[in-house]
Amino acid sequence: MKRIAVLTSGGDSPGMNAGIRAVVRKGIFHGLEVYGVYHGYQGLINGDIKKLELGSVGDIIHRGGTILQSSRSEQFKTEEGQLLAIQQLKSSEIEGLVVIGGDGSYRGALKLTEKGFPCIGLPGTIDNDIPGTDFTIGFDTALNTVVRAMDQIRDTAQSHERIFIIEVMGRHAGDIALWAGVAGGAETILIPERSFDLDDIVKRLEHGVERGKKHSIIALAEGVMSASKLADILKEKYGIETRVSVLGHIQRGGSPTGFDRVLASRMGARAVELLLEGKGGRAVGIQKNQIVDHDIEEILKEKSEPIGELYTLSKQLSI
Repeated sequence: MKRIAVLTSGGDSPGMNAGIRAVVRKGIFHGLEVYGVYHGYQGLINGDIKKLELGSVGDIIHRGGTILQSSRSEQFKTEEGQLLAIQQLKSSEIEGLVVIGGDGSYRGALKLTEKGFPCIGLPGTIDNDIPGTDFTIGFDTALNTVVRAMDQIRDTAQSHERIFIIEVMGRHAGDIALWAGVAGGAETILIPERSFDLDDIVKRLEHGVERGKKHSIIALAEGVMSASKLADILKEKYGIETRVSVLGHIQRGGSPTGFDRVLASRMGARAVELLLEGKGGRAVGIQKNQIVDHDIEEILKEKSEPIGELYTLSKQLSI
């Protein structure tokens, strides 16, 4: 193998640049030429491919987002689009591809591998919802962003003796809400993977008031419902006034934490090693602080679940 490429796909996450840097420098260290595919799978179809040198990835390890840009491609979901992508790779004499993204990106990598072009997937998503890895690239940074915001909102909640509902990202996965809720001392945490009882939530709020607590934080994953809808329900059904804060896309941006930089570097390096070993269709992850890899097809069959012990602990600590 002489030439490999790297692309980022789907939603951006802090640490993607560190992963790109690792793929490029690890590849060059082993004598490979490394190419960057710009604008994800759509850029691959369009042939937006450029050679990357050591200097191309200098001073990017601390930057959020992705220097390769990202996009979603409906065309790539078709057989024709996938064949066009492979044609572009072969015309550039590229023999292996590293894909950094979420489960949709993994599906694309699997399709290319099934058609004879080896791809390695790196889990780049703030949602931490990829099976086969304890953490995804960007999750730790997003978590710390939310915790900082939660701490600041709590200052106002305490000053005005109010209940705040903080809506965070997570349409199908509640890891951000769960981890941030525990770290930020939220009194209630609502995530898509767990059912909840509004009466129980209200009782917990009332219990807090009875023991002299005048403010509370509800951490809400967007996949449960919107914060404004929950606020309306609490007002209309229980007469409870709340304030809403929707954190939105600030959770995706920002300089990656040291953990995410190291994680992405380790994963990116392993991806290059796998391609050099002649392997494709593998998903890199970290389990018990060891870098591992699994079959992408098997990963896509599984479902990531939040840590049940952590959810139970959140209930116990917020009495």
